[in-house]
Order: sequence, then C-alpha cells, then structure tokens
Amino acid sequence: MDFLTGMRVSGSGMAAQRMRMNAISSNIANVQTTNTPEGGAYRRKEVVFSAMPQQRNFGEILAGKVDEDIDRVQVVDIRPDRKGPRLVYDPSHVDANEEGYVAYPDINVMTEMVDMLQASRAYEANISAMNTMKNMALSAIEIGR
Repeated sequence: MDFLTGMRVSGSGMAAQRMRMNAISSNIANVQTTNTPEGGAYRRKEVVFSAMPQQRNFGEILAGKVDEDIDRVQVVDIRPDRKGPRLVYDPSHVDANEEGYVAYPDINVMTEMVDMLQASRAYEANISAMNTMKNMALSAIEIGR
C-alpha cells in the first residue's frame, strides 16, 4: 500500500465517523421531539457503513499497482430506526392522543453517548494512522537527503 492509498482509506474512515457523529447528535437533540414535519415522533437515525473497493487513478492502473485487499469505508445509508415510539401517559401534553398517551422517540441517551464515544475513538484512530503515515513519509524524505 502506498502513502496516498493509506491516506485515502483513513480519510474515508474519518468522513464516515463524522457522519455517524452527526446522526448521533441529531438523535440526542431530538430525544423529546414528539412532532415532526413527517408526522409523529422523531425516529432515531442509524448510519450504515459498507466496505468499498479502493478507487485507483489512471496512473496506478497503468503501473499495475492493484491493492484489491484494501477497502475504504463509505456511508451507504442513513435510515430511521425500525422500533416504534415510546408511549408515556401525559393527558395534559399538546401531542397526547385520545387515550392521553404521548409518543416519544425510543432513544436511550446512554446508548447514544456510548456510540458517540466509539465514533470519537474511531475518528482519533484514523487521525493517528494518518499522522503515522505522514511521519513515515517525512522520515523517508530525510533519508533521501
């Protein structure tokens, strides 16, 4: 794997984790949202990742440099959670139904915080990998002098 391929793989990981952090932030911000433009309670967002083959430029193809085992990560979907809303009895609430229940999003803040820590650590790991590759390239330049 060459320097630029490693940077592209780590960059794709950072972009994917950033999108995951955005979805988690949206989930935490809307934990009490009972009415959305689509109607009903907010639905938790889940980010779906997929391994994609590394893109190659024309020069790499001509040189025969094929790293078929190296994949980058890509966000393929941001989908709403399949679970239904959490019903809470509160007949005085504006969005209460005729039985007095309010539909709240089924979001566990602790689970979201754990997911946020996990995404943050994955982002930091990609930064460390990029910094290591950069330092290796700088060391190779120093050796060549």
